[in-house]
Amino acid sequence: MSFGLTFDKLLIILVIALFLVGPDRLPGYAAQLARLVKTLRGFADGAKERMREEMGPEFDEVDWRKLDPRQYDPRRIIREALVDEVIPPAKPVSPNGPATASRYRESAYEQRQRKAGKGRTAPFDSEST
Repeated sequence: MSFGLTFDKLLIILVIALFLVGPDRLPGYAAQLARLVKTLRGFADGAKERMREEMGPEFDEVDWRKLDPRQYDPRRIIREALVDEVIPPAKPVSPNGPATASRYRESAYEQRQRKAGKGRTAPFDSEST
């Protein structure tokens, strides 16, 4: 992993560290950093080995590059989701249709509208809100 660090950037960081830490303490801090990196690498290798032991032969069959979060592109994910076959919604049963268990239920507002008639508005109840 390079984290986008070039040789020029590393040289600038080294010069800044030399000024901030000082030439006397820099070797000690560099040794601590090396130990930290070695420990983290050991943790990562141990976790990888444990995964290999627990998953068995399937571990080598997994395409780990597909699971890399740096490869996720939200635009691609949305595009793939939209291209997938869309299941059309079921047609709702009309309120005047036969009574079945999956019958469309009218809201109270729709019931009042139906009772009031098509040209008139439903009565307004100020205490209901």
